[in-house]
Amino acid sequence: MAMKPDPQVASYYANAAEEDRLTQGAAILEEARTRELIRRHAPPIPAIVLDVGGGAGAYSFWLADLGYTVHLVDAAPRLVAEAQRRGGGKTRLESYAIGDARALDVGDRLADVVLLLGPLYHLTEASDRAAALAEAKRVLKPGGWVFGAVISRFASALDGLSRDLFHDPRFWPIVRRDLAEGQHRNPTERIDYFTTAYFHRPDEAVREFGAAGFTAPVVYGIEGPGWLLADVGERMNDPRHRADLLDVARALERDSSILGVSAHLLVVAQRP
Repeated sequence: MAMKPDPQVASYYANAAEEDRLTQGAAILEEARTRELIRRHAPPIPAIVLDVGGGAGAYSFWLADLGYTVHLVDAAPRLVAEAQRRGGGKTRLESYAIGDARALDVGDRLADVVLLLGPLYHLTEASDRAAALAEAKRVLKPGGWVFGAVISRFASALDGLSRDLFHDPRFWPIVRRDLAEGQHRNPTERIDYFTTAYFHRPDEAVREFGAAGFTAPVVYGIEGPGWLLADVGERMNDPRHRADLLDVARALERDSSILGVSAHLLVVAQRP
């Protein structure tokens, strides 16, 4: 059954330069840590990866270059086309498809790994997130791994301090709703205020994966507090400062008292 993405989310990804996001600023730290956590848990090569919400292929191409067989799915036609362009028309990825995390056009028990590094935070209803997780479980082989990224409930509040956004009187109402409901909405023209999303508390994300039938879900803080530094991008390009940022993020990744300081959280779990 075809499902339509939220029109504001669709508009955002049709216009925002998502394909280059992981090369800039705090997202450099986000990508490095996400890769680290995937490598820590993913099964050895050869294995099949389904990258759901894979965008222009940042993680798909990385895993394919390591030797995994990778299928990319994304709801944004522009980003799938960009992934195909970046693939150079070669068989760098096994397939590229436009699709919805809630209704995947994929057979049962196909994949050893499912990445959900974008869809969950754009599914603002719990029932839709449950549907996406059920689909991930369906397409995974027994014992397969799921990696699901969510955005921290506190991300906007902390970002507002880091980037001095509270000077805009329109930003406080966004933050208040985030904190109260987890429902992020951006009624402004500022694309850097993001788009329609749901922001999780760490324990809530774990419960959702557990309710979907995954075994022993664990949540990790991806960036730690380092993403709040104004010069985090420059630090990530300096070997010593990069090591410091990664070491601190690693040291704090499971501490429940500070998990939510990370802008992004990664839930890792297995299909029974």
